[in-house]
Amino acid sequence: MAKDKTIYTCTACGGTSAKWLGKCPHCEEWNTLIESVEGGAGQSKNRYSGAKSLAPASAVSLLSDIEAQDVDRTPTGIEELDRVLGGGIVPAGVVLIGGDPGIGKSTLLLQALDAIQRRGGHTLYVTGEESGAQVAMRARRLGLDRSGVSVLAETQLEKIIATLETQSPSIAVIDSIQTVYSELLSSAPGSVSQVRECAAHLTRLAKTSAISIVLVGHVTKEGALAGPRVLEHMVDTVLYFEGETHSSFRLVRAIKNRFGAVNEIGVFAMTERGLKGVSNPSAIFLSQHAEPVAGSCVMVTLEGSRPLLVEIQALVDQSGPSPRRLSVGLDRDRLAMLLAVLHRHAGVACMDQDVFVNAVGGVRISEPAADLAVLLSIQSSLRGRALPKGFIAFGEIGLAGEVRPAPRGQDRLKEAAKLGFSVAVIPKANAPKKPIEGLTVHAVDRVDEAMNLVREGLF
Repeated sequence: MAKDKTIYTCTACGGTSAKWLGKCPHCEEWNTLIESVEGGAGQSKNRYSGAKSLAPASAVSLLSDIEAQDVDRTPTGIEELDRVLGGGIVPAGVVLIGGDPGIGKSTLLLQALDAIQRRGGHTLYVTGEESGAQVAMRARRLGLDRSGVSVLAETQLEKIIATLETQSPSIAVIDSIQTVYSELLSSAPGSVSQVRECAAHLTRLAKTSAISIVLVGHVTKEGALAGPRVLEHMVDTVLYFEGETHSSFRLVRAIKNRFGAVNEIGVFAMTERGLKGVSNPSAIFLSQHAEPVAGSCVMVTLEGSRPLLVEIQALVDQSGPSPRRLSVGLDRDRLAMLLAVLHRHAGVACMDQDVFVNAVGGVRISEPAADLAVLLSIQSSLRGRALPKGFIAFGEIGLAGEVRPAPRGQDRLKEAAKLGFSVAVIPKANAPKKPIEGLTVHAVDRVDEAMNLVREGLF
């Protein structure tokens, strides 16, 4: 019997090569060669090769004839995680979760599997980075030493798939996909071809056997998921686990979700007993000042469907020959643009000042609704005068000096009023039609109106 050998097949033309090349020698397309194994009869064992399929054609249906069905989700028992997932884990769904080493991915998933198992679900935790004893030690530390979660310490793909088919769990966690390897490929575990092929086989298994699979992925130095980008396209949901090393708080953010909203976040606090959901995350991002301080302004941002109150802090100080503009949690290029608008349309000059802006709590704000709060905090620091107690602001600033509306302005105002804020400066287009109890709203059209309103204390 002839020995199997590794070949590289072009996904564009189906041509083969004995070694990997950046450009296919047949069709001259770049980055199209993928690793596969050829048996003695010359048949490729890679399902993604360019060879023609001998299977019969699948039946074609009209979209109008296909009956749409509601998806029954399996709640994880962790409210903040369910929020990010869109209500729970979907049967046959594949979830990819990434994050820095030691941030709590394995801890959170072990807690979720235990909660599902206690409600009668059949779960399996496949660990490729730890032994079963190490997983048991972590479970004991989390108070889960009597947990009924099944554990498999294995890294070979074929054995993992065989166990999944035999055990038929409702939910399985693969921790992590970078440690899994297939014997059909000669490359090392964690390589692009291994990660791609192993994820493809596990995804196919999930779709055909109705097993929900959660893949844990490593991240690069830049914070992106390691491995090919096709991995993110292959799965149904992509979650990022974020957090500062010096902080006990963690954020789980949905980047992609075929069965729910994207850009949702779940907020957790790391405790001795694992990760606990934070019911009022706005308290994390607000500093506890006894009295108002100069350079501080609170804004209401949206993370998915959740309004969050975040404190924006600014420090304006005398500069040397080259003024610095530094922002943490906000877009630095947008800060430079806002300073130009502030000078041109509101008469507030910072050319000879260093400007530092920070979003408290390590949160990252990407929406332009933070513009007005940033400018008000800069003016407050520059003049050394604190904004009133219970003051909030939000709104996008245009290059012409106009204050543009922010989406879901009513929800932002209601969240602020619920947390005891009493004065708001907002875009005129976001002005509420009915008064909000306990909240005085000042609607403005232009940035100079907002600056004069605050400068002269017209509240």
